[in-house]
Amino acid sequence: MGGPRFEPVRAVRAYERVVEQVEEAIESGSLCPGERLPSERELMVQFSVSRSTVREALRVLQARGLVRSRPGDPHGAEVLPFSPAALHKSMTTLARVEGLSLAELVQFRMVLDSSASLLAARLRTEEQLAEMDEAVARMRAAVEAGHDAFGAADVAFHDAVARASKNKLIQICTDVVRSIVFDLISEKIATAPDREALMRQSIRHHEEVIAAVRAEDGPLAARLSRKAMYDYYAGYVPVGERSSLRALLE
Repeated sequence: MGGPRFEPVRAVRAYERVVEQVEEAIESGSLCPGERLPSERELMVQFSVSRSTVREALRVLQARGLVRSRPGDPHGAEVLPFSPAALHKSMTTLARVEGLSLAELVQFRMVLDSSASLLAARLRTEEQLAEMDEAVARMRAAVEAGHDAFGAADVAFHDAVARASKNKLIQICTDVVRSIVFDLISEKIATAPDREALMRQSIRHHEEVIAAVRAEDGPLAARLSRKAMYDYYAGYVPVGERSSLRALLE
C-alpha cells in the first residue's frame, strides 16, 4: 500500500513538558542566573500539574545544573549560572553512553588545541606568553625531580594557551575533553616504559608552539599543536583508528 510512512510517537510525561518550558525560559534569557522560579504551589497552578510532577521536573533541572532546589522552599528554585561542571558531566555521559572512541576524543582535542594556538598567536598578551614559559619551565623541572608535577604543569600550559585564545567555549571544551581522555588512559600513561622520553618530547613540542605564538605565526602554531597531540596520544589509540588523527596532520 502506498502513501506516507509514519513513525511511532513517544508518550511525553508531564514533568518533561515542565522541564522543556523552564529550559526554554533560561535559554531565551527570560530567566537569568540568580532569579528564582515561582514556588512549588505556584508552579502547580501555572502548569496545571500535581506537586509530584513539579518536584520531578525540579529534580531533573537540578541534575542538569540549571537550578538549585529544595523541596518546599517558599522562595522557589534558584536559577544557576552556567557551570563547566554541568557540561563536563554531559560530555562524559555522552562519551560513555554513545561509546565515543578514544580516537574521536583525541581528534577533537587536536582540533580544539590547534584552534586555541591559532587564536593565541594573534591575540596573546606578554603576560600570557610568560605564563606559557613558566608552565614549560615547571614541566622541565618535574622531569628532573621525578615526574609527579609534570601533569599539572602540562595542564597549566594548555590552560594558558586556551585563555590566550580569548574564547570561553574553547577553554571549557578543552578542559572537558582533556579530563575525559585522561580518565581513559591515565593508567597507561603512568606505566608507560618510555614515559620520560614522552615527557621530554612533549616539552620540545610545547617550546616550538610557544615560539610560533611569540612570532604571531598562527598557522604554524596550530600545525605544531596538532603534531604535538598526535605524537603524545597516537600510541594509545588502536592502530586501525589512527588514520582519523593523521588526517589532521596533512
